Amino acid sequence: MVDLTTSFAGIQSPNPFWLASAPPTNSGPQLMRAFEAGWGGAVWKTLGKPIQNVSSRLSALDYQGKKMAGLNNIELITDRPLEVNLREMEEVKKRFPKNALIASLMVETKQEWKEIIRQVEDVGCDGIELNFGCPHGMCERGMGSAVGQEPALLEKITSWTKEYAKVPVIVKLTPNITDVTVPAEAALRGGADAVSLINTIKSIISVDLDRFAPYPMVNGKSTNGGYCGPAVKPIALHMVGAIARQQKGKLPISGIGGISNWNDAVEFMLLGASSVQVCTAVMHYGYRIIEDMVQGLSDYMKEKNFHSIPELVGKAVPQFTDWGSLDLNYHHVAEIHEEHCIGCNLCVVACDDGAHQCIDLNPELRTDGFTRGAPKVREPECVGCNLCLLVCPSPGAITMEQRTKHAHHLSS
Repeated sequence: MVDLTTSFAGIQSPNPFWLASAPPTNSGPQLMRAFEAGWGGAVWKTLGKPIQNVSSRLSALDYQGKKMAGLNNIELITDRPLEVNLREMEEVKKRFPKNALIASLMVETKQEWKEIIRQVEDVGCDGIELNFGCPHGMCERGMGSAVGQEPALLEKITSWTKEYAKVPVIVKLTPNITDVTVPAEAALRGGADAVSLINTIKSIISVDLDRFAPYPMVNGKSTNGGYCGPAVKPIALHMVGAIARQQKGKLPISGIGGISNWNDAVEFMLLGASSVQVCTAVMHYGYRIIEDMVQGLSDYMKEKNFHSIPELVGKAVPQFTDWGSLDLNYHHVAEIHEEHCIGCNLCVVACDDGAHQCIDLNPELRTDGFTRGAPKVREPECVGCNLCLLVCPSPGAITMEQRTKHAHHLSS
């Protein structure tokens, strides 16, 4: 048996899968449906002073047949009245007392922080998340990433919230910064109970070639938005891992950024996240994806003999190191297996034009003009870069095999 129950900075939830603060957490009826489907927790769409959102808000990057590989949004925080959000929060918490309900907050003055923290605690929220990451609209008003990019200001506001909050305080970090460990350290100094990351990446997703304006277009104009979805996962994984390496368990991490399935979630956990938050995948496929996520995580934990979430959290962090610590004596080379090769020769082209010129065409031609048999690797010249494996469309046709280094490699 495996136990998926999660304690994140003292916040309990039935499993580590939370909905991120975004359109899928905009209202009480939505969250009730999400919790019924099986989500362990949710971060309510950010609350603050009343704002007005634009009408055209989203634009997507489709890549090689995959819809919404990246999603760009110029939507701001909730445009629903605070009293309506608070009433619905209370209804959700009463109906689902065992699910984690987190209030995402964004205000300016110390007094405003004091008041809104009291209000969300009064309706039963289990924690608060400080939105220091929004990269558009709100940052121009001195909030969001404008705070997240200023460690001293982030530390000060975090300390304000810790002065007033009775529930755990999570600081949501911006990726729009050179070194994400710097604001993480500031959050720790400010007394934060945890951090969450990443928020969206400042971006322009595309430009209309006829109307000469970026998307999403608002009456002929646009602005930079926040980029999320599967395309940002590698960036998010690096930043989560960087904080886990530096903090060494001092701050719990909630991982966000391109999580679409249980495999993605496990990768974040192995790099130090003890809960994960999902947004774009739900916007694409709906709340029911949680069923596969829970089942997949359970099966993985059984296979690896993990009994609880803490056992796998951070398991990959010791193997995440600096370049200078890598073993320069390790060597592997490409091996092409003729029984799986389809004769497309993509490996030859890629190696010749984009790598190290060590794969040769088989010179024998078939009657249809294609080469007969598989290409050949010149092992003494192969540096093991992996490019041929990455471009090969036929599973099993190319593998990377460990070898003793040739004198050529040892002397270069």
